[in-house]
Amino acid sequence: MVQGRVMGIDFGMRHIGVALSDVLRITATGYETVNWNGIDVDKPVARIAQIIKENDVKEIVLGKPSKTDGTKSESEMKAEAFGALIEEVSGIKPVFRDERYTTVIASRMLHDNNMKAKKQKKIIDQVAAEIILREYLESKR
Repeated sequence: MVQGRVMGIDFGMRHIGVALSDVLRITATGYETVNWNGIDVDKPVARIAQIIKENDVKEIVLGKPSKTDGTKSESEMKAEAFGALIEEVSGIKPVFRDERYTTVIASRMLHDNNMKAKKQKKIIDQVAAEIILREYLESKR
């Protein structure tokens, strides 16, 4: 069994959700929401690189917002470019995973747990990253 933490990333143009696995790759837990202005990508890349180093991350799963018709969206291209930057600073090539509907699922989960909308807004991207990571970990079992 491969060991070492895996990082899940839900990339967005204003918020980037980050989730981490445990070292045995059994659980996925929301870790942080990195806020940014959608322009200066250096700050979120630096923060994610710091999280990778601090948590000894061995693998990265990055959500890619694929379109249902198979064509590439602008968001998908931005996620791929972001993945290239993460690889450049960490030396870890991200594995891309379809992230369609993860934010909707995360919102429903939080709503079903009676979480107020204001609090949901602060962690929804982390929960979406957690879903991306959990699905990836399950696919490897």
